[in-house]
Amino acid sequence: MIATYALLALTVIATLTDVSRQKIYNWTTYSGMALAFILSSGRSLSKSNLYSELGIGEALAGFAACGGIMLICFLLFQIGGGDVKLLAMMGAFLGLEPGIETLLWTFVIGGAMALVILIWKIGIVKLFKRIVQQLMCRLGVGVWDDLSPEEKRQLKIPLYLAPAALAALLIVEFKAVEWLS
Repeated sequence: MIATYALLALTVIATLTDVSRQKIYNWTTYSGMALAFILSSGRSLSKSNLYSELGIGEALAGFAACGGIMLICFLLFQIGGGDVKLLAMMGAFLGLEPGIETLLWTFVIGGAMALVILIWKIGIVKLFKRIVQQLMCRLGVGVWDDLSPEEKRQLKIPLYLAPAALAALLIVEFKAVEWLS
């Protein structure tokens, strides 16, 4: 089906630009959104699954849900705007439930990638020590030493959500979880 291949191609492009230039371009996301709505409209008008498995209502629901969740993340956690538009676009192609599932897998994979990068940069012992210190401080047992400028710099790692979104898309679209069970 055309929509699946188009989404896969757009997500690969977003991944390549995110990793190489730390940017997801508007031409990728906006043209993808427009294409998702055009293909779902073609499905609604022609009653054929050739263009998309989704009707326009399902595409709008996926777009609104994924885009809305990502907008909240943008406001609260300072996630990049390109990431917001990428996941909204993916929601428009996938619909409500698969879109949310892809979004959740993206968060899980992105979080795991960030943890691996932190362990690689800082070391598991230092990271674990800081976590225990923070926990003890929160429980009122210990005193929290403020991070040095060097420690703060080490914790500021770039988070690339496009590769995580690509992996999540492959998991959801090709039902990888079902293969494992």
